[in-house]
Order: sequence, then structure tokens, then C-alpha cells
Amino acid sequence: MRTSSFFSKASGFLRSHASSSKLLVLLSLSAGSFVAYSDSQAETSTPNLDLAQKDPKKKRIVVLGTGWAGTSFLKDLDISSCDVQVVSPRNYFAFTPLLPSVTCGTVEARSIVEPVRNIVKKRNGEIRFWEAECLKIDAANNRVMCRSNIENLVGNREFSLEYDYLVVAVGAQVNTFNTPGVKENCYFLKEVEDAQKIRAGVIDCFEKAVLPGLSEEERRTNLHFVIVGGGPTGVEFAAELHDFFQEDLVKLYPMVKDLVKITMVQSGDHILNMFDERISSFAERKFQRDGIEVLTGCRVLDVSEKAITMKNKAKGETSSVPHGLVVWSTGVGPRPLVRDFMEQIGQRKQRILATDEWLRVKGCENVYALGDCATIDQRKIMEDISAIFKAADKDNSGTLTVKEFQDVIEDIVIRYPQVDLYLKSKHLMDVTDLLRDPEGRERDEVDIEGFKLALSHVDSQMKSLPATAQVAAQQGAYLSHCFNRMEQCAENPEGPRRFRSTGRHAFRPFQYKHFGQFAPLGGEQAAAELPGDWVSMGHSTQWLWYSVYASKQVSWRTRVLVVSDWTRRFIFGRDSSRI
Repeated sequence: MRTSSFFSKASGFLRSHASSSKLLVLLSLSAGSFVAYSDSQAETSTPNLDLAQKDPKKKRIVVLGTGWAGTSFLKDLDISSCDVQVVSPRNYFAFTPLLPSVTCGTVEARSIVEPVRNIVKKRNGEIRFWEAECLKIDAANNRVMCRSNIENLVGNREFSLEYDYLVVAVGAQVNTFNTPGVKENCYFLKEVEDAQKIRAGVIDCFEKAVLPGLSEEERRTNLHFVIVGGGPTGVEFAAELHDFFQEDLVKLYPMVKDLVKITMVQSGDHILNMFDERISSFAERKFQRDGIEVLTGCRVLDVSEKAITMKNKAKGETSSVPHGLVVWSTGVGPRPLVRDFMEQIGQRKQRILATDEWLRVKGCENVYALGDCATIDQRKIMEDISAIFKAADKDNSGTLTVKEFQDVIEDIVIRYPQVDLYLKSKHLMDVTDLLRDPEGRERDEVDIEGFKLALSHVDSQMKSLPATAQVAAQQGAYLSHCFNRMEQCAENPEGPRRFRSTGRHAFRPFQYKHFGQFAPLGGEQAAAELPGDWVSMGHSTQWLWYSVYASKQVSWRTRVLVVSDWTRRFIFGRDSSRI
């Protein structure tokens, strides 16, 4: 889920003001690319879909979604040779890493959103936006069916768009794991609207708890906040809620200050288990000091209007706990649109839409998928091991020398990124070290069986990319680069060699570069996991978090709004109005 794990490229402004290369590294930590937009006047146009393509010579590109992946793709795309149309049910881009801050009024919702038309207007109307929801992808006919969600619309709400290339960047929805009662009785934290609902719900709980005529047990129930999921989103929301109560609400509701309880339910053994173990332990100790109860190894069985039922996996015990508000933050799953598309193209057995390493949907040559809605199905090196050996064995001797292996090393590492990860995990300095014998001695040559044995464990390092803004933004930037160079690379391929056939791939496959991740823990403290096994925790890390988040805002307007919201909170506190 898109949360507190972020940070990729820094803006030109930051580059011009960075005093050292080290500062540039710090300011490049992001869950998504920095997106800067001009403020030129937009060219108004009527969405006449009968004239959808302005120039029949231009390739038609339809982009579904305006999140991190879609926006990053549009930002860098050269539209001089293509006709671009964007479809999304929301007419804004949201800086999702700050959603937990919106739930408690630390930051206002409008401070983290930028209208899509502000983003595309710099293209002088050449990128057109339709506020509508895509209902169906007809891959066989290169068409998408859409419907406007605007109520009381005069005219036909439904329309269709034809495309030459389709970019699916619709994100994902909350995964409830079919747990009974979750959809009906839980709050989610995936969209701006979700954060606003939580903010109103928290205030409602306090207002209900102070009504006359309630018993102490009823007040405790109303003020019991349960967060299901110990990932970055759940942890940050718990920290925000604790600070909201301790710094602001305790002054407004002093009669119930001893009745508030925050509980976090995590199915794993630790919270923040995708972070370094030192950060996970630090967070657990911090929550313990703050009085936030962390229940690990527990699986939620049912959520009713008044209670949540869970099972301790180690003890096998089942318990039911009354609650006032439950926030469900346990992961993501495919949207109905994507699920229907997967069934069309023969991926119904897949958990999520699968693409190749070039982000092309498997089974569709002209459809690409980015961000949370898809996953890269990385090819295993052992599937091509015989072809690699044959390509490297130039003299057809049946054995592979170190020199012959070195000639294909670069292509192997580019085509199969798990090789580089395996070398790092084993602390090997060079790929040729894989050809050493079991005792670690160098060998002059190996046969096919020895070659297979040398690379047999490489695929163990294959991992799915996390559903974060950082990944989505990098994928969008990568795909726009491929589209911009499509004609040049068709004539002069820049990718690795094709081991099963002749020639080279047109592009290098997508390779994710991790710039680190943050986890705000409340009390003006945060933890950060940075490149190079660098872990930072405490108050100084929180100020680094402030600087990075401010720098990564999508425009100067949102940057000023967010910083002013933080300043207002420091001076006046958070607003507890229910609006």
C-alpha cells in the first residue's frame, strides 16, 4: 500500500541549492518522483469524442489513472508524435504519503492535491483529460469503455476511446481477504476521501464518549481505536492519532483522557517487518512507551459494528474486543476493472496483473501496466540457462571458459537483475566468482552441468516490488523514456542480447532503484532506512522527513500549503472541527 515508503528524483530547484552530493542523496529519497509543473494558461477544449484523434498520423495513447505512475508517465512523455488522452474518476493527483497526516488534521486535504488540469495544461491542450471511470478494457478491439460519475449530467454519460497503446495505471483497492464485516464496519486509508472520513470518525468517537448518561465501559468502547495492519500506513496513522490525542484532544476532552486506547493488530511477528530489524524493534519500543498496544501474531476473523474478533495464531485462542473505530490497512488487491481484464487475456489464475520486464502486459503487445495494479513477472535465469551457455560457447567446444563467460556477463546482469542481487547477498566481487568450484578454487572452464550448478541459486533472490509510490513513479518515468525513444531503438536497439534468438531487445528492462524509506513514529521522531545499510532514528530523522516531504510536493502551491499547515499545527495545534 502506498504509504510512508517513498522518494526518488530531486527537482532542479533542489539540485541548484544542494550544498553537497550527500545532501542531494538525502533529498532524493522519495516514494515517487518529484513532479514540477508550469503555470501557463490551459487551452480549453470541448471533449468531443467523435473527434478524439486530432491527427490520424499520430499514435493514440490512452492513460488510465492519475496516481504516481500515470502522472510520472505524463510528466516526461514527448507528445509531439502522439495523441494522449487521460481517463480518471478523480480530477487531481494526491500526494498519498501524507494521507495519515490528513486523518488527524496535521495537514489539510487540499494541501496535498494538485488538479490534473494544472498538470496537463502545460502541454497547451495536447494532453486531454476526461473525468470518468473506465468500466471495461476491450483488448481485442483496442478500445476502452468509460462512464462519467458526475451526477445530473445532461447527455450521455458513457463513451468509448480507441487506442494504439494503453497505459493502465489505475492503482489497487484495499484487500479485505474476504474477512466478514470489514467492508461494512472498517475505515480504509487509500484515498483522500478515506482520510477525511477517518478524521470525522475520530471526532465522532470523542463526542459520543462525553455524552451524558454513558457508563465508563461504554465510554472506553467509544474511545478504543483499532488499527489492523502493522505496515507503514498503519504505524504512521497510529502515531498521528496518538499525537492528536496527547497534544490537542486531551485539552478539549479532559474528562475522558484516561479512557483512550489505541491497539494495533499485526498478523506477523513484528510491525514494520519490511524495514530493517533495528527500525522494527525501535518502533515497537516507542509504541510501548506511548501506551499503544501492539498485538502481533493475531489474525482478524470478523469485524462487527461493536466488536472485532481475532485469533492468536501461536496460542490458538480467539477473543472479541469492543471498539469505537477500526482502520483496516493490510495490503492491496486488484480492482474489478483489472480483474476483468485479467480474465480476458488468460491471467485469471494470477493474483495480480502480470507484465514482462518492460512493463508490457503478458498476452497484450500494446498494453502496459504500472504501479500497484501490476507486478513484474521476472524471467528466471534457469529457464534460459542452456541458451545462455550456447550463446557464450562461441567455439562450440561444449565447455565455457572464463573469457567466454565475461563476454556475456553484461547482458546477463541487465537481463536478469537477480544475478546482481545474488552476488551482493553472497558478498561476491565479480560475476566470474560464480564459476569457482565448491571449494572456492578458480576454474579455467566449466561444462553445461557445472554452469547450471554455478547459477542454480541465483533465482532465489527474485522478489516482487513493493506497492509504493517510489516504485510507481520510477516505472512511469521509465515507460515514458521507452515511448520517447521507440522509433530510434527499433532501428538501434539499446537492450541486452536475446539469448533464445538473434539480435537485441529494443530497450533495457525496467530496473528499480531503491532510495530508502521513512516511518514517522510520532512525538517528533521518525525512522529511516537509507541506501548503504544506513539506518537513522530519532528527532533528527523527523526533521529530515519534513525537509524531504516538503521538497517532494508536486508544485510550489502544495509545497507552501503543506509547510504552512505544519507551521499552523506547531503554533495553534490541530483543528478538531467535524467538517
